[in-house]
Order: sequence, then structure tokens, then C-alpha cells
Amino acid sequence: MEAPLPPIVTVLPDPATLAEAAAEHVAAQAATATAARGRFTIALSGGSTPKALYARLADPAWRDAIDWSAWHVFWGDERLVPPDDPNSNVGLAERALLARVPIPAAQVYRVPVDAGGRVAVARAYEAVLRRVFDLAPGAWPRFDLVLLGLGGDGHTASLFPGHPALDEHTRLVVGTPPGTLPPTLDRVTLTLPVLNTARAVTFLAAGADKAAVLRRVLAGAPDLPAARVRPVDGEVRWLIDAAAAGEG
Repeated sequence: MEAPLPPIVTVLPDPATLAEAAAEHVAAQAATATAARGRFTIALSGGSTPKALYARLADPAWRDAIDWSAWHVFWGDERLVPPDDPNSNVGLAERALLARVPIPAAQVYRVPVDAGGRVAVARAYEAVLRRVFDLAPGAWPRFDLVLLGLGGDGHTASLFPGHPALDEHTRLVVGTPPGTLPPTLDRVTLTLPVLNTARAVTFLAAGADKAAVLRRVLAGAPDLPAARVRPVDGEVRWLIDAAAAGEG
């Protein structure tokens, strides 16, 4: 098996330029996937930087240029709160993007947060993935694009440093406790094998508070979950602003 490709890092001058570059990147990935396979599977992220991306995609300049009918939308992780809660990644994407573009409703696969506790929700969402991707036993879903952020402790999605979820090798989705950062809410997350099966993973990071941890992630620090996202047959791309790159 070939070694994973090294990350591609693009530094943009400010968050607004980063959002525009991210919109261009997502639109290109969607067009490529749609032309090749007839659909585009994407796992969304929460956070302020992805929110700016979603707002750009919903702007008429991008909205009118994209074939939304091919999109199949999932989430990389979610807190166990209803969509109208300000901490919901699903709700953020609904307000910023999904309510403003014509993706068929049946092709938006929300995390079933009402299925019970984190173990039950993880199992229910895994069942959704297995159905939509039509997976054989032991197979992994292959997303066309996974969007991820970066926490100040090096976490990504809801994969936190030192948590057993990092060593999960059979489940597609697992429940995780609140971790070290607020808000203190139970979560579910895609596992590392799912992330590392994607055709493309794109991290979005902005702000000087990300600079120190980003340096460690890009250096491959094994204790940081974000550094362990290395698709075996796909690309990892970082779109960051100058402050996150330590240039501001």
C-alpha cells in the first residue's frame, strides 16, 4: 500500500478570502464527483469558519452555478442537541446553507439525535451510512469530500486526544463524551477509518489561536487527532488564513 500523500496547505490572507477559496474548492469537488459518479457525497463540519463557507455557497454567485441535485449531505460529528439549539452542527448548516439551496430533502441525512444516548445515536447514524452507501459487511463509506475543523487541543470532528475512539477500527460512528472543551455535551463522530477512506479531506482553520496547534499537526504529532487524518488513497488539504499560519 502506498504511503498517504502529504497535506496540501494553502494560506489565504484573511477569513473572507478563505471562505471564497473554500467555496471554489467545494464547488470543484462537487463537479468532479458528479461527472464521475453521478452524485457528490459530503460530510459537513460545524464552526464559524465552515459557517462562512456555507454562506458563500448559498450566495447566488455560487448557488446558481452548482448542480445541487447531485448532493448527498452528511455530518462528520454532532452534539446531542436538537437542530434549533445554537450548539447543533446540523442546525448551523441548515440555517447557513441547506435552507437556501435546492438540495433534495431526501438527500440530507441528519444525525438522529432523538434516537437516545450517544451509543444509540451512533448506531442509528451508522445504519444510515450503511444504507446510503450500500455497504457490504466490513466495508467503509467513501466520501467524496469531508470538511473538518481544528480545535485548540488538536481535536477534529469529535475525536479528542487520548480518547478510545481514536483506536476504533470496526465502527463507522461512535459516541464520545464532551471532551476537554465547552460546551460540555455528549457527541457522536465519524471514526478515523471513515475519514481516512475519503477521496478528499479539507480542513478549514482561521485565527491566531490555531497557529501553535496547527504547526504541531502539520509536523505529524501523533498525540493530536487531526494529525492522524491521512487518507490512504486521497488528499488532505488545509485552507488556512494568515493568522492561523502564524503570519499575522
